[in-house]
This record gives sequence, C-alpha cells and structure tokens, in this order.
Amino acid sequence: MQSAKDSKSETTRSEILDGAAIANDIKREVARDVELFIAEHQVRPCLAAVRVGDDPASAVYVRNKIRACEEVGIRSELHALSVTTTESELTDLIASLNTRDDVDGILVQLPLPGGIGEARIIDAIDPEKDVDGFHPVSVGRLSLGRPTFVPCTPAGIIELLKRADIPIGGANACVVGRSQIVGRPMAQLLLQRDATVTICHSRTRDLAAVTSQADLLIVAIGRPAFIGRQHIKPGATVIDVGMNKVTDEAAARILFGAEAEKRLEAIAKRGYTLVGDVNPLEAEEVAGRRTPVPGGVGLLTVAMLMRNTIKAARRRRR
Repeated sequence: MQSAKDSKSETTRSEILDGAAIANDIKREVARDVELFIAEHQVRPCLAAVRVGDDPASAVYVRNKIRACEEVGIRSELHALSVTTTESELTDLIASLNTRDDVDGILVQLPLPGGIGEARIIDAIDPEKDVDGFHPVSVGRLSLGRPTFVPCTPAGIIELLKRADIPIGGANACVVGRSQIVGRPMAQLLLQRDATVTICHSRTRDLAAVTSQADLLIVAIGRPAFIGRQHIKPGATVIDVGMNKVTDEAAARILFGAEAEKRLEAIAKRGYTLVGDVNPLEAEEVAGRRTPVPGGVGLLTVAMLMRNTIKAARRRRR
C-alpha cells in the first residue's frame, strides 16, 4: 500500500511562501509611515550603517539596506571603515552617532574583523537606536515580553507567518539553531504567540526524530542543504533562514531538480548559486509550505530593518 508520504511526493508539491511579495508590502507600509512622520515632525528618519573592512558579503548586505532606505524614504549614512580600524576608533564613531539627534538608528554590520569584540561594540550602541535588536537591553525586554526592537530576521518570519495565515498558537514549533540573532529570539516570539517550542542545535541527539514532529520548522544553522526529507513532518511549514553558496555544478543538479538549469546558469555567470540550510528538492516532496532561497527570509529581514528605523524615529520623539 502506498504511504501518505509517497502519495504526496507524487501528486503535489509544496507551496512556496513568497517572501519577496510580503517584503514589498511591508516596505510600502513603511514608506507611508515615513511620509506621515515627515509631515508631523518636519524631519526625515535616518539610519546610520557602519561597515568595517572589505568583506564582499557584508558589502552586499549593507548596499541592499541602503537601497531599501532609498525605496521607503529614509535618509541613510554609510560609514565604511578600513579593515585596520581599531575597536577604540569604532566605539568613538558609535558614541558620536549616539549623540546625534539627526540619527535615529545605528546598524553595525556583522561580522567584524578580528581584534574587535562584537559584544563590546553592540553594547556601545544606544538601546534607543538599536534597530538590529541585538543590545542586551533589547534582548532583556524581548525575553520579558515588553515592547522593544526585535531582531529583524525573526520579526520578518513572524510577519510572513501572519500574512500567510499560518497558525502559530498551539502549533508544535521547532527552531534549529540557537544564535542570538535568529534562534533564541525566534523561540521567544513563538512562545509569546502560544506555540509549543523546541530548540535544537549541534548537540541535539537524533535531530530528525525531533524536527519531524514539528508543524512549523525554522532552520538557521549555516549548513548547506542539511535538513532533508527525514527531518520534515509531511505537510509542515518549513522556514529556511540559511544562505549558502554552491559552486559545484554536480551538487546543483542534485539539489535543485527542475530548477537545476537556472542554477547552473547562475554558477556560470557569477561562480555560485545560493542554497539554504534545507535541501530544496527533498523539502518540496514533503513540506506543505516552504520559503525559497533566495526570495524568502532575507528580503523580509531588510524590510523589518526599515520598520525598526521608523519605529526608532517615533520613539525618540514621543
């Protein structure tokens, strides 16, 4: 007799959750809020972005955030510092940005070069300008369920689930990854919305036995295509936070199935294509709904940064 799992893989494919469309909706809402804010206060909200060194990925991420500021009407400043910048010089810049009344949000792009303590830099940011939501004050408020700046990736995932009408309350949710940027704040947000939450990590025994019980599986571990069909409950919603490069054409053919030719074109053009932490071909056979990579969570992260920036501008002028 054919199992339900086999039947699903042959007759249906998972629904793709369009992170790009939802991110565009959020940015349109932020743009309207920015117009109202300017009309009321006669000043344009401002995000100061700080990048240290020449890491290509960091440069792309910051460029995308600056572009999003332009799209929603937020003024932006880019402080691009040399890789030789010292921790003292960076903290001096942050102290200056903290005191400036015309700067509403401060973003320090991570990771930072060796020799600069990320925790000390995050601690140096004024909590009222902490639009990334990484400051200990923001983390503490989130853990207590109090209003605060929420890290942008988990906040974007909650928006995605809400706008796609995916139930959170009462759901068995599993978060794979325990970072301060995604995993832990994600678990807090799910708990606050009445999900039953399990956090898995590199020391979890029999990972698939745990994740395959989840109605809602959120993966942020930084391991390319690690989560396969055995990890996914049939019909579950799978949110893939990963962003990894695939340069091998043979691997691309295995991972992307019908999309392989498109991905091979990307490899030929720029030397790589992107894959998340979830095996897309295997997830397509089992999951009910899933986010793509690219086109999923990453765009929501930038949109929520814009929302946090207008939120900071309002809070500072209450």
